[in-house]
Amino acid sequence: MVKIRSKVSKPDWLKIQLPNTADYKWMHNTIRDHKLHTICTSGKCPNSAECWANGTATFMILGDICTRACKFCNVKTGKPDPVDNKEPLRIARSIQIMKLRHAVITSVDRDDLEDGGAGIWAATIEKTKELNPATTMEVLIPDFSGLQHLIQQVMDAKPEVISHNLETVRRLTPVIRTKAKYDLSLKVLKYIADGGRVAKSGIMLGLGETEEEVFEAMDDLLAAGVTVMTIGQYLCPSKDHLPVSEYVTPEQFEKYKTVGLKKGFKYVESGPLVRSSYHAEEHINALMK
Repeated sequence: MVKIRSKVSKPDWLKIQLPNTADYKWMHNTIRDHKLHTICTSGKCPNSAECWANGTATFMILGDICTRACKFCNVKTGKPDPVDNKEPLRIARSIQIMKLRHAVITSVDRDDLEDGGAGIWAATIEKTKELNPATTMEVLIPDFSGLQHLIQQVMDAKPEVISHNLETVRRLTPVIRTKAKYDLSLKVLKYIADGGRVAKSGIMLGLGETEEEVFEAMDDLLAAGVTVMTIGQYLCPSKDHLPVSEYVTPEQFEKYKTVGLKKGFKYVESGPLVRSSYHAEEHINALMK
């Protein structure tokens, strides 16, 4: 039984104010005026202004209803809407309107679909590249139930980075994830890396993990061929989700970054406000040199 403390006070380092810069205002107004859907706004990401200033934004495809109900995630769960075959073009045009240098695309899990949504994934990547040939791309994909032919569809569309999040350490995976499995996620990442694509993954801290378990997760990801890792603080979305066990200090996050780089990752983003797409454009630039 995992013991998780409740009513842990949020520390000062997690309290931020959105900037009032010209870049932020332009991007915010563009998203609003063109009715564009980004995770940056719908998820109230604390890093949106910084990412927008760097010409980066994150989009979610295949609807906003997930077929899974992980205990850390605030995405709605239930029966999703039918697939919108016009979505790939809409996403590509949104990226064009926003003049993005780098785009991150993610999705809900669609276990209701025979192909898990892989077809829309591939079409979205291809259409985005067609309309935005100078824009680089990272895709944060579900596990597609580990079916390699579906993962391959995404790989064949040739995004620059393919990311799949491990989310947490091995011991806590059954506690916070539903259908997803720790070893299955590692197999997905290994298939991506073995196929010659840049593999990226991330975990959340503050769910009751130990330092040794984080180091073990790093080793497992490296063994799978992952070269980029993100580490951020779990924040409880609502009273119906798992409470925060601990607010990890910035110093501890910095230690994880140092250890991760020494272990062999090419890039490690580690900090309380880090999310999967944080500094994504820098990962691309570093890996393409």
